[in-house]
Amino acid sequence: MVEIPSAERLRVIEVYVSIQGESTFAGLPCVFVRLAGCNLRCTWCDSEWTFTGGAHRSIDDVLAEVSAFGVNLVEVTGGEPLVHRQAIPLMERLLSRGHTVLLETSGSRDIAPVPPGVHVILDLKPPDSGEVGANLWSNIEKLRAKDEVKFVLASRRDYEWARDAVAEHRLAERCTVLFSVAFGLVSPADVVAWMLADHVPARFQIQMHKVVWPPQQRGV
Repeated sequence: MVEIPSAERLRVIEVYVSIQGESTFAGLPCVFVRLAGCNLRCTWCDSEWTFTGGAHRSIDDVLAEVSAFGVNLVEVTGGEPLVHRQAIPLMERLLSRGHTVLLETSGSRDIAPVPPGVHVILDLKPPDSGEVGANLWSNIEKLRAKDEVKFVLASRRDYEWARDAVAEHRLAERCTVLFSVAFGLVSPADVVAWMLADHVPARFQIQMHKVVWPPQQRGV
């Protein structure tokens, strides 16, 4: 595929290599392209520092930095990447270079424009996030088997809401379902016990990077 250079720019917080801390790709080396800005304000957000700032960079510049790491797996994250019009051509060009591309998105933006080769990780917002009303439920119909839906849980109420959403929308029949915990707000052991008691068809996960490094450390 021929690549068309883009003169338009993205607002980029950082590009770095680490291990993938979440999803079914957890534990693998991964390059993260973190874009600035978000249309949501979740109560437990662990990346509020991405709401503003960042450097305006061309897609070519970002691709060059990604290539320098020599790692196949790339995640485009934020903030909310889909507030950037140029996030779509960025992902297209990453795919054209043979990368496995993950998109971490809040679920509040339409995923229809996302290139079909991208693995979408859709982060649906439970009540305690303060953004439950922002969920764009029409996105569920656009999910494919290789995509993943994530619920970050901060309470028993969140858990019950997520459990019921999985059943109502038959999410486990569409794609992988992930249950995660808002760090420090709910016991992982409690969430696991609830999942086992209710036979929830979901994968429990912990943010691996917050175990390996201090929870607030950036660039990991």
